[in-house]
Amino acid sequence: MTKRSKIKGSPKLALITGTLAFFIGFTAVSLFSVTVHKFSSILHLSIEEIGWLIAIPLLTGSLLRIPFGALVEKYGGKKVILTQLIIAFIGMLSIVIILFLNDVSYLLLLISGAIAGTGISTFSSGIAYVSYWFPQRNQGFALGTFAGIGNTSPGIFTVILPYLLSFGLTNVYLIWSLIVLFGIIIFFFFGQDVIYFRLRKEIGDKAINEAKTYGEEIFPSSNASKSIINSAKEPKVWLLTIMYLTSFGGFEALTVWLPTYWQNFLHISIVEAGFLVGILFSLLTALIRVLGGFLSDRIGGEKVSLISYSIIVLGSIIMITSFKINTSLLGEISLAIGMGIANGAVYKMVPKYASNSVGGASGLVGGLGSVGGIIIPPIMASIVNLYGYDGYAYGFTLFIILGLISILIAEILNKNLRCKNCFPNLK
Repeated sequence: MTKRSKIKGSPKLALITGTLAFFIGFTAVSLFSVTVHKFSSILHLSIEEIGWLIAIPLLTGSLLRIPFGALVEKYGGKKVILTQLIIAFIGMLSIVIILFLNDVSYLLLLISGAIAGTGISTFSSGIAYVSYWFPQRNQGFALGTFAGIGNTSPGIFTVILPYLLSFGLTNVYLIWSLIVLFGIIIFFFFGQDVIYFRLRKEIGDKAINEAKTYGEEIFPSSNASKSIINSAKEPKVWLLTIMYLTSFGGFEALTVWLPTYWQNFLHISIVEAGFLVGILFSLLTALIRVLGGFLSDRIGGEKVSLISYSIIVLGSIIMITSFKINTSLLGEISLAIGMGIANGAVYKMVPKYASNSVGGASGLVGGLGSVGGIIIPPIMASIVNLYGYDGYAYGFTLFIILGLISILIAEILNKNLRCKNCFPNLK
């Protein structure tokens, strides 16, 4: 082995560092949701202003997944992820400064939240970063672990933050900023890209052939815009995006919506609602995603998708017909299981159907798919406005519709594997 080709890092280390970076960045999902009542009391916010304050990190974090995911193709995951985390840290620190100076304004909070939301976009860059380290046969488990553990951060923070508020609002965001800074330091010292990115600088076009001798199977396009364009030309990528909007967009949407559902529909306390959402929905959805990736490695993401989206439909039916806590809890758990497994299955298929543009495809699927987290809650709120009290239950009809569409797509993809001429446009 030459000095030039000496491997730095390993698949295991890449999975650990990538997951840590995503876990730290993804905490911004709950950036204002737990503390919004504090800001509301200071600024006397309307319900619409509260909604935008909670949504703004999700909005920027979702849309920025597209360019940052594609940039991995050109610069490698380490530089891109570090950039995202540093930007997120700046946003967090600006909130601390605003609170410390006692100069809180709604506009400054929105801007700071938008900047801090950049951390959420580490999902797509992290997916690409981890994908290049693992062979196809193990990517379901690797990506399921990455996303599953990373996705636990909103649930964990939703449970912890109410207790930290006893130290004061400023100190809460100061501690949070230091956690992000810790993630930046760890990733800087231990994060490593696959050998291809180093070889490309040294030997140019010959890098792919040499990298293959070290077991690499997936390679970037080396051009960010080309990666996005190539992904956008692949019909299967758009099908995966629709599926991901249902499962991951649904996960983000219900993480925000369910506390309101539990408090206003079934009249339980905010502490109890936080526990039910943080532990029995958010954490469960995140952790079971690992199982979704593992099963997809064994029987294929297409088959696992058929099962998981069927569970989502079942859970939605339970929620529509439920007017009791125990039944609704069963429905919520069913939705968590279905969405978590589906998320793992979808991202098992991303490198499979976009092997030459994983970064671009990860950005499109993750970015556009997670937009569901922004558009679904207002739709469910509109159903409540239309039907009143019963609308809290009827709102889950939306997930039946999205679930059935996703089942149809999963069946198309599954059938396409068996019958190469059934859907010629999906070849």
